Amino acid sequence: MYKISAYIITYNEIDKITDCINSVLWVDEIIVIDSHSTDGTTEIAEKLGCKVIHIPFEGYGKLRNEAIKHCSGEWILSLDSDERCTTEFRDEVMHITENSNYDIYKVPRKNYFMGRWIRHSGWYPNFRQPQLFRNGKMSYTLDPVHEGYVKNSNKDVQTTRSFIWQFPFKNTEEIMHKANRYSTLGARKLNSKGTVGSVNKAFFHGLWAFIKHYIFKFGFLDGGAGFVIAFGNFEGTFYRYLKLSEIQFKWEKPPTINPINKAS
Repeated sequence: MYKISAYIITYNEIDKITDCINSVLWVDEIIVIDSHSTDGTTEIAEKLGCKVIHIPFEGYGKLRNEAIKHCSGEWILSLDSDERCTTEFRDEVMHITENSNYDIYKVPRKNYFMGRWIRHSGWYPNFRQPQLFRNGKMSYTLDPVHEGYVKNSNKDVQTTRSFIWQFPFKNTEEIMHKANRYSTLGARKLNSKGTVGSVNKAFFHGLWAFIKHYIFKFGFLDGGAGFVIAFGNFEGTFYRYLKLSEIQFKWEKPPTINPINKAS
């Protein structure tokens, strides 16, 4: 039987980490990659038997590559703290790791948001980088956010039949926090690629993001949740390009006005 390592990326995820870890207790090794949480996340992970590794955050691509280095299993399962493995997915992974001739698998995700399962809006099914792969057969690009992956295998990437669950936001505050964090990282990524920012670009890219998710990806069929998803994409995109402009134009405060000395 092949050994399976699961790594989980965390930072101040005390409300999510227990359910995430419990959903993957069937693997041989669970490694929590944490960037110095202060809310008790890592203490919970240690109590549940996980190995905790603290790595300073310098972008998600670099963080995931560091995570791979700490995995000793022949197969690696990549999870974020807002993701949950189902029993169907567990059974499929066990079958794949024992029988498959392929090396890398994408995993479809089913999202729960605002009290309902999302069926449209670009969230069903949605994918990130492949989440199940043989150790040594995949690595990540060094993008700070929305990192890509590098395939170190001559075999085609496959997709699992089974879903995992994702609970991306616990409340509105978390939506706003993530939009702010990701737009900052996204602006740095655009700047490194030589993209030029402007307020007009910010608005029109944001507007297109809203239209794409609400109209072309049928977000309107998800009711109020679909509108919030589309608006969140507008907001995140708008601020990404606005922050890009801020980086490039280096907006500064106005010059200090010195008070006029009184005549003696």
